[in-house]
Amino acid sequence: MGSGTRADRLERHRTGGVRNSLWSWPDAKSPLVVVRNYLVIVLARVCPSLRLKNRLLSWIGVTVGAGVSWGLESTPDVFWPERITVGNDAIVGYDATLLCHEFLRDEYRLGDVVIGDGAMIGAGAIVLPGVTVGEGARVAANSLVAEDVPPRTTVAGVPAEVVSSAGGEDDANAKPGGSTAS
Repeated sequence: MGSGTRADRLERHRTGGVRNSLWSWPDAKSPLVVVRNYLVIVLARVCPSLRLKNRLLSWIGVTVGAGVSWGLESTPDVFWPERITVGNDAIVGYDATLLCHEFLRDEYRLGDVVIGDGAMIGAGAIVLPGVTVGEGARVAANSLVAEDVPPRTTVAGVPAEVVSSAGGEDDANAKPGGSTAS
């Protein structure tokens, strides 16, 4: 996993002016590159061929390991796809989003997203910039991943919290009434 917390790994870029930082995106990234990325991602999102999806996303800079599976409508970051690494045999589920940027009021932040070998990102999940999802980890559907996920751990919720780990023991922070995995 990355060193420090997600916040420590984010690059911060101050923006001026009276408007929020999203207005500064053309200064941060070439509009032509963003348009190219967007068109390739739209095609990849609906492409049924996993091989073609992996080739398309590699072409715009995503580091894609062997055997990676992208669900339909899954979306890598359109501005900085080159900051995404997806390990061998990982799964990025239907409509999941991997973000490498955050546009805020007076700044935008950038961070790498690393999905480890054999990790699984559930349908509709969102992984924020600067997050590492460890090898064999699982992110439940519709979760918001704002912190690193340790290897062979399952996280769920908004924000995502550990619900089980490789030993099959529920984490002490799991919510009451949740099911136990055995």
